[in-house]
Formats: sequence, structure tokens, C-alpha cells
Amino acid sequence: MKLKLNFEDLGKEFYRQLTGQSGYKLVDFKNFENNSFHVVTELTCKNGDEEFRPDITILINGIPLVFIEVKKPNNKDGVLDERNRINKRYKNPKFRRFANITQMMIFSNNMEYDDNEIQPYQGAYYATSAYSDLHFNYFREEEQFNLSEVLKSDDEALENSILKDNNLNAIKYSEEFKTNKNPDSPTNRILTSLLKKDRLAFILRYALAYVKESKGSEKHIMRYPQIFATKAIETKLDQGIKKGIIWHTQGSGKTALAFYNVKHLTDLYQQKGVIPKFYFIVDRLDLAIQASREFSSRDLSVKDVDSRQGFIKDIQTVGAIHNDSGKSEITVVNIQKFTEDTTVIENTAYNLHIQRIYFLDEVHRSYNPRGSFLANLINSDKNAIIIGLTGTPLITKNLYSKSLFGDYIHKYYYNRSIADGYTLKLIREGIDTSYKIQLQEILNEIDVLKGDLDRRQIFAHPKYVKPMLDYILKDFNTFRNLEDKTVGAMVVCDSSEQAKEMFNYFESIYGIQRVSLLPMAAEEEVPYGENPQKRLTAALILHDVNTKPERKDQVEDYKDGKIDILFVYNMLLTGFDAKRLKKLYLGRVIKDHNLLQTLTRVNRPYKTFRYGYVVDFADIRAAFDKTNREYFDELQEELGDELQFYSDIFKSKEEIESDLLEIKETLFHFDTKNAEIFRQQISDITSREDVIKVLKALNNAKELKNIIRLFGYEELLAKLDFFKLSQLQREAQAHLNALNDKAALASPDTTNILNIALEDVIFMFRKVSENELVLADRLKEQLRKTRETLLQNFDTSDPEFVSLKEELERMFKKKNLDEISQTEMNENIVLLNQIYEKVKELNRKNALLAAKYEADEKYARVHKRILENKDISAKESQLHEALMGVKLNADDDILKNKNLMQNESYFNQYLLRLVFNEFKQKQNLPIDAATTKNINTLIVKEYLKDYSGARA
Repeated sequence: MKLKLNFEDLGKEFYRQLTGQSGYKLVDFKNFENNSFHVVTELTCKNGDEEFRPDITILINGIPLVFIEVKKPNNKDGVLDERNRINKRYKNPKFRRFANITQMMIFSNNMEYDDNEIQPYQGAYYATSAYSDLHFNYFREEEQFNLSEVLKSDDEALENSILKDNNLNAIKYSEEFKTNKNPDSPTNRILTSLLKKDRLAFILRYALAYVKESKGSEKHIMRYPQIFATKAIETKLDQGIKKGIIWHTQGSGKTALAFYNVKHLTDLYQQKGVIPKFYFIVDRLDLAIQASREFSSRDLSVKDVDSRQGFIKDIQTVGAIHNDSGKSEITVVNIQKFTEDTTVIENTAYNLHIQRIYFLDEVHRSYNPRGSFLANLINSDKNAIIIGLTGTPLITKNLYSKSLFGDYIHKYYYNRSIADGYTLKLIREGIDTSYKIQLQEILNEIDVLKGDLDRRQIFAHPKYVKPMLDYILKDFNTFRNLEDKTVGAMVVCDSSEQAKEMFNYFESIYGIQRVSLLPMAAEEEVPYGENPQKRLTAALILHDVNTKPERKDQVEDYKDGKIDILFVYNMLLTGFDAKRLKKLYLGRVIKDHNLLQTLTRVNRPYKTFRYGYVVDFADIRAAFDKTNREYFDELQEELGDELQFYSDIFKSKEEIESDLLEIKETLFHFDTKNAEIFRQQISDITSREDVIKVLKALNNAKELKNIIRLFGYEELLAKLDFFKLSQLQREAQAHLNALNDKAALASPDTTNILNIALEDVIFMFRKVSENELVLADRLKEQLRKTRETLLQNFDTSDPEFVSLKEELERMFKKKNLDEISQTEMNENIVLLNQIYEKVKELNRKNALLAAKYEADEKYARVHKRILENKDISAKESQLHEALMGVKLNADDDILKNKNLMQNESYFNQYLLRLVFNEFKQKQNLPIDAATTKNINTLIVKEYLKDYSGARA
């Protein structure tokens, strides 16, 4: 196991061993109660001189599989602080074993979710391991169970044991502790949901997947709608229901859901002595290729069927596995292969021990009940289970999804997906009025020159295509310069002819491009429009252009950022998932369910984007309104009175106007026309809260600056100067950073300077060389180690610790810290290492002393203060025995008497008698009244810190 945990594979080999059910088993999943379960606080994860201690660790059979990190509500950086810390730790090769063994992490600051935030600052989240860029998942419980069962009245002995074990007896009767025991608090809800034994067993066995991406392997964990959809499928099957629809909005991971269910249903049926055989059915060749790639990337064996004869042979085969590896398998079928012959398949040699399970992708499309394929499919095995997948159910009168595939098994709508951070709202941008006029003039000119051409020829004419592409390139370059230079675009053309003409014109501007495109050097620019722009790259994706492998390579290059723009007609409008695609140029009207599918190509989360952007050349408003009304009619039927909680997929005009008004109101007292005067005004503000309020308004303005043409509402153009507000935003952010640093450095609270991510200081060099960069990395690494070691010290009043902390502060209070030479970097590395070694030794001694007091840090501090003050003449062993006597008696009485800690004066008198009794009468130490009072004051202060929550 240790060897496997050292692999650089995110723990994939260990996970296989963990879930394996042959040979030696690490966990008994069939009889989960047979395992041993332990909960530990601050379990040290240590490798050499690197260590960290999660707040709470869950162990099964002694294996630390889950840990929990908790923060105080309203803490400065919310739960992002812990995520950033874990990201840094798991990048460190010394922590590889801990990253590989951890299956799930839970992070909470015990606050409700703020669904308006794009970053998870507050709430309770879960995640699985990553070597970088940990992904937080929301959790919203859908099943009903009694949360009050979490803490029963007869659990007091267990509660006392836990408090005593953590030396927190003092908090037992505090009002805050009672409140935080509420089973319905955000932290307790997520712990109950994810760590109930049956739920934890499910997650460990079925909810984790290793996914091969172009940039390496990732580990994914089921999103909560996928968990509840999987359980809903099981419930329906137990009820004897063999067909139904999963309605999960686009971007919610329906192909991944099918993968997870292959794992889950395989075990369910094998327990019954039945072998399941899985099929994933699509209606387009490109989707078949994409589905195969998605399943293969998850290490599922994929069998592609590309002929009618092959399908018949597969159906008539009794075995469920056709590969040599023994992996779970799914057959991907393209339905177009089976519509030529209307003869249904009969006499399939159906074996009673085989259960065929069909996942039908995108069942909102025309699975015509009068056509041949559906008949062939149903008659191929009338005992088969049919599970339809869709993000937009087909709700027209003639073709109604539910009438073909049964009722909904599970539903997850786009508004909940937006709130959960899995998808983004969309911004629809109309085109400039001046450009509309220009296009109309061009259309009139083509009509005069060419006579009676059909619409397709007109829109593919060079005179029409060139100004359209000019507009797109100018708009896209502006968007990238203002927002993010790594984003990509897609142009949905009116026809394949228009797409080809547009791509030809693009090549005439930027040069001939071929299949595998490498990004041009950043300094290489091509003049375009008013300003020089970085050279763009593009690809043309049509069914009759290039080979399948070449198109596949182009798609992968686009996802990797090597291609900037895709020109398409019908391909990639559904199922295509590229997070960096944030700008969609829509050149034609797309109707019904296909419209929502197309629009949501830009709704995947990417960095800090709050929206995906759709530039509407075709004026899709009428088509969208019709589709959206039908979608909402379906929602009304499913949700009834809950419909009010689901809003439009697009941000509404009223929402935008409200945002703009709020921004203007917040900025009313500032000069928003002159950035220099604004800088002076904002610099006069000393309150962080006031600056944050201004910055939040400016950040919102930054996000909205590309929507002032939304729906063609010309009156919004004059609301705000968005370009100027971007300047102001940078000034406000700079001032907030300065306030944070100044407060941290000036504060007497040690944790302020230590909690600043000192290793993130950006060093600017007078002469940039490879040697300097290596030194900078060494300096940042030493900074991190020193800071984390200082934070581990539990006695910040120790004179030696104070001296070391002040030495570090002096180093960071020097001027021009960001402009240091090689010599200064070397000096700082040496100084930091000296501080690090001294603090490490101090921590070692502190740990030894705390261990003498059953890991009770407060008594270790009292022990040290008594020795420092020299109030009493006694050996350390005698002092220890006296203090342990106080501790054991006080801790026991605190748990028995709920009033003891609630009256400070009474508690002080109680402890005073106890101290005198233990020191004078039992240990016979020379102690007078003043010394007794001093020692008592030290102990009372420690208990009161616990009681008031200062220690948390």
C-alpha cells in the first residue's frame, strides 16, 4: 500500500486496492458495519520536516480516508482560505502520500451558501483530491431523514468523552456550543449527509472517478444531483419501473452520470446473479465519438458499433464483456445505422441472466415513435431498461419525451445548476445599430449585383461575410483584452458555405492554418482594426472538411488553448464541453430544444467568469421566447407552486438595470470621471469594510460592461462608463491590498502577519536571470515553511517566540521588499532558515510539555508562565503533579456542573481553593496567597478563552 501511495497518479492504484473485493480487502463494502470507524482531531500528516494537521480526520480500519476543515463564520477569506492552503500542500511532492490516500474533503465556515457569489467564500462544500486547483462542490440534501437523530439525548457520555479528549471541557455549557450543536446548521447538515455510514460507503465505492485529460489525470467526485439521480434510478428499478427520463440541465454531466451508473448498477445486478450489459445510444456520429472519448477517459472499456450487422451480433451475444482487460464495458451505438431497415430484431437469444440497460442521449430530439430505430431498439430486448437523458425535454404536441420514454426519474434545472456553480447565466448581446445598417446595405447591394439568389448564397457571399467577420474579430479581441486573453470563441454560421467562406477570409488575414495548430509567440502581432492584436488561430469544423482524426485533434487543440476560434455549422452545438468557450457568435436562428443546447455551450464555469456571452446576429429573441415558454410550461407541470424559484436562463433587463442603479448609488460620492482624483479619494478611506463595498460595486460593473447592448436596449449605453470603471476597480483593489498588508504588519496579533500568504510576494528583479528565478523559488519555499511552522506554535506569549516573530516582521517591514538583489535574496534565505530551525525546536519542546498534560496546551502554557515568573521554588516534576491535580479535578467538575463556567467570579473562587489544595496541601510546595492568586489567574484566563471561543 505504501508503494502505491507514492505513485504520482492521484492515488489511482491505491483506490483500486481500496475498492477491490477480491484477495485482501481494505474495506468491507458488503457488510459496512464490519469495519472499524474512528474520528480524530488534528491528526498530524508528516513527511520529513513538512507537516499539516487537518481539523478532523475520519478513519476506516485505521486508514485516513476523509478529513474536515472548519473555519469561523465571516472569516476574512471564507472557505477559499482552506482551499488555497490545500492546493499548495498537495502540489508539494512531500504530501503526495496524503493526497493519494484522501478520498474526500469537507470544508465549512458554518454559513449558508451565497448563491450570488461566483467563488465559494461561505458555506459547506466537499471535494476530492487534486494536485492543484481543488474543485469545491455544493451539497443540497434531497432525501428526508431526521437530523435530530444526529445527537441523541443519551449521547452525553460520548460528548463528555470527546470534550475531555480535546481538553475543551469548558465549552460544554456555553450557549455558543449549544447553538453549534444544532443538527440543522450548515456544517452539521453536510456532515450528516456525507458521513452517514450508508452514504459514505456509496461515495467511496461509486462516486469517485479518475479522468484522463489532455493536461494529465484528474480525480472527480459525483455532484450531488448525480448522487440523487443514481439513487432514484435504483429506487425505480426496485419498483419494477424499467424506463424513465433524467432531466438534468446542460453542463451538469449526463455522460458522467451514465458512467457512474455503470459502476453502481453492475454491482446491484451482480448481487442478484444477473450480468448487466450497457449501451449508450446517440443520434449523431460526432456525439458517438465524443461519448466514446468521455467513457474511455474514465477507464471504461468502450465497444463502438458502426454497422447494423455489428449491432445485431452484439444484441445476440450472451456475454456482457468483449474486452481482454476485464474492465467494465459500455457499447456506444449511433442510431443512424439502424434506420434503413424497418424490420425489427426478433429471436435475440435473450438470456435470463443478462440485463440490457440502454442510456439514450438527448431524448429531446426526434426519436420518432413511427420510425424504424425506436421500434428496433425496443424490440431488440423487451426486457431492457431504457433511461433517457436530456437537458431540454421535447415538449411539442407531436413528440413528447415523456410519452416515449416514461416519467422523469430525477430532475435538476438550470437555475439550480447556476446557483451551484456548475453553469453560468448567459448574456445576450445585440449587434451595433451602425453595423445592422451596414449589413442591410450590403444585402441590398448583393441583391442588385447578383439578382435572385437564395438566402444561403446571399449570407455566404464575400461582401456579407467579410464585414461580419471584421465585426467578430474586433469584438473578440476587445473582449479578450478586457476580460481574459485565454478565452475562446465559436462562430455558428448560417450554412456550411458561409462557414467555409468565413474561414477562408480569416486565413487571408492571419495566414494559412492547418490541423495541429501551435500558439504563436506572444510578441508576434498582426495589425487588425485600430490596434495591433496578437495573432489569432482558428479551425473549421464541418462534417465534410478534414478527416475524423483531424477534427478530433482540432477539438482537443481548442480545449487546450492552441486554437482561439471555431467556425461551425451543425457540429459541436450539443454535447461539446470546453470551459474556455466564453463567446458565442450566433449567425442563424436555431429553434426549439436545439436553441438551448447551442446557447449553453458558453455556460461552463471558467476562472472567475460570472456569465457566458452570446452575440446575436440572427435576432433569436422570438425563437428563444417560444422555447423558453415551452420549457417553463414543463417546469410548471413538474414544479407547481415552486416555479417562482426558477428564473430565466438569461440575466433579465430588470436585473441588469437594478445592478447598474446599485453601482451608481454606491459610487455617488466619488469622482468616477478622473481616475487620479478617485485614487486620492479612495486612499483616504481607512475602513476595509468601506473599501470592500466600493470594490464590490466596481467588480460588478466590470462583469456587466459587455452587456450594455443587451437585447438592443440602447438606453443602457449611457448608464455608466464601463471602461473608466475598470480603471477605478484596479485603484480600489490596490488600496484594499495595501490596507490588508498594513493592518497585518501593524497588528500585535501574531496570526495576522503569519496568515498573510508571504510566499505569494511577487518579486521584481532589476536583472532577470535564471539564477534569480531559482533563488526566488527557494526564497518563497523557505517563506512558506517558516510561516507554517510559526503558525503551529501554540504559545505565542513565549518570549523566545515573540523575539523570532519580531525578527520576521523586521525583515518584511523593510522598504523595497519587492526589488531585491541576488545577495539580498541569499541573505533572506539564510535568515529565514535560522528562524525556521529555532521555531521548529521551540515547537518540539512545546509538544513534549503538552504531552505531559494529556495534550492540553493551556496547562503547558501555564506551566511555562509559572517558570518564567519564578513565583514558586519547585522542581518541574512537582509543578507538573500539582497542575495535573488541578486539571483533573477542574475538568471533571466542569462537565458535572453546568453553572460552574457561567459565573466568572464563582469559577475564580472555586479554582483558587483547588490550586491552594493541590499546591500547598498535596504537594507541600512553598506557596503564599499572592503566588496562589497569580497561578489561579493564569489558569482561569485559559479556561475562559476556551469558554468564549477565543481558541477556535
